[in-house]
This record gives sequence, structure tokens and C-alpha cells, in this order.
Amino acid sequence: MPDPQIRKTALQLETTWHEGGPVAEVPLRKAAAIAVIANPFAGRYHAEIAGFMEDLKPLGLRMAQELIDALGGDPAAIQGYGKGAIVGTAGELEHGALWHVPGGYSMRELIPASMAIVPSTKKIGGPGTRLDVPITHSNASYVRSHFDAMEVGLADAPKADELALILVMSTGARVHARVGGLTHEDASGADGLR
Repeated sequence: MPDPQIRKTALQLETTWHEGGPVAEVPLRKAAAIAVIANPFAGRYHAEIAGFMEDLKPLGLRMAQELIDALGGDPAAIQGYGKGAIVGTAGELEHGALWHVPGGYSMRELIPASMAIVPSTKKIGGPGTRLDVPITHSNASYVRSHFDAMEVGLADAPKADELALILVMSTGARVHARVGGLTHEDASGADGLR
């Protein structure tokens, strides 16, 4: 397969200081990287598509590094992550699934404490479609305080023959998290769950 044809990229950054309660000493920061690329499989069914995952790996690594840089440059400061894809209407949901390996493993390669599975979502939609990308703790999926999401989308993407590939990272728990369970400080990360 050829290298991905990128039409545009974008970074979205959120900083949350409070959710109606006291102002946090350290705010929660979340960022999303989006790459809008041509979907080489749009328009008709292709039996063999898995090879394109290899072509997407460099893009995944580049997007993951952009997120780390946007969140301060220290990979060890990243505590949460997620990924997603919006498939243009001439594609199929399986085309979004091509992002699972290159998107997830790129973040896990760059973040030192990243034993947990990278949560994911995908959908088919046109320009302006929004996607709630799930976020969980990067090293222990059972850290309840980090169950979160980031709404991501672009006004002009994806077009029918495009894919909008998304990575999300966060620097901590929800602001005012207080529903108990395993904490970031107590997680061992040994099995990716606890």
C-alpha cells in the first residue's frame, strides 16, 4: 500500500480547572491529535485491507509524539489515553478498525507506563461528525478516576472518501474525581488492569 495521503491534521487541547467545585491546584489537560487521510478502500469492498496498518504506523508515532509535546513534553506525565476513527460515508466501519494497532501501539511505545489496553471507538459519518473518544488510565484499566472521554471532530472532515484518525491523551484523573476505587498512586500496572 502507498503511504497515507494526509489532507489535514489538527490538535485540540483542553485544560479543566474545576467542574463547579474548588479550583484544582493542577488542572487536568487533555489533547487530541487528528489526521484526515484518504481512505484507499473507499467506494467498494476490498477483501484484503490489513496491510494498511503497517503503513499507518509512522503516522501513529508522529501523532503520539505531537500529543506528548502538546501536553508538556514529558511522556511520564501522561496518565490516560484513547483512540478513535471516523470513517467517511463511502467507507465501512472495518476501515476504522485499521487504526487499532498503529494508533494504540504508537502511544504505548512512547509512554513508559502503558500496560493497559487503549480504549477505542469508531463510527461512520460525514463532515462535522463528532466522536466521543474514551479515555482510561494508561497503565491500569481499573483506575476508575481516569474513566473519561474527549469529544473530537472537525467541521470539514471526513469527506466520503476519507478517514479521520484520532489519538487522545490526558494528564490525570477527572477534576474532582471522588467515586473511590483504585487510585493512580496505588496502581501497579503489572497486568494492565490493576
